[in-house]
Amino acid sequence: MDNRYAWTLREILIVTVLGAVFGILYLAWVQVWLIAQAIFGPITMDVVMGFWFIVSIVAAAIIRKPGAALASELLAAVMQILLGSPAGLLLLLTGLIQGAGAEAVFAATRWRNYRLPVLIAAGVGASIFSFAYTWIRFDYGALAPGLLISMFILRCVSGALLGGLLGHVVVEALYRTGVLSGLAIDHAKREAHA
Repeated sequence: MDNRYAWTLREILIVTVLGAVFGILYLAWVQVWLIAQAIFGPITMDVVMGFWFIVSIVAAAIIRKPGAALASELLAAVMQILLGSPAGLLLLLTGLIQGAGAEAVFAATRWRNYRLPVLIAAGVGASIFSFAYTWIRFDYGALAPGLLISMFILRCVSGALLGGLLGHVVVEALYRTGVLSGLAIDHAKREAHA
């Protein structure tokens, strides 16, 4: 295996911390969704869904190695379960699918491109995978075609903005603090400026 794909203890700890922090944020985001859904109706889930993909984008952009997106989403799911999410163990499958959607986009670049368009595409990838999953889980085939198209478009836009774009903003803010010094993102940015 290529040595650039070997994980360090620091990288493992960072992905674990990101998964834990975003797992807590994901549980809090459920409350935002429930309030918005009470006001605007069920399609709200697709509007806010992209935030539940953000850790995969953040972790991947920082670590830049295979598995970072997938592992971070799974760890966020584990944190939610440990904190008593009513969704229970089903969250592991949800995290796996969402993380796989983002990971597939990074894999398509051979884990070499973490520019903003790719991060946005990773958010859309997570959206597509999650939409396929919720289609099966909630029998979307019974819905009107116009509603399905609207839901799909809203989820993809949400993944692009709340997952990809917001993920980029979070990563850049973290990078400016200096806490990511010595990590793959730091090396890439230094090489780009050299």
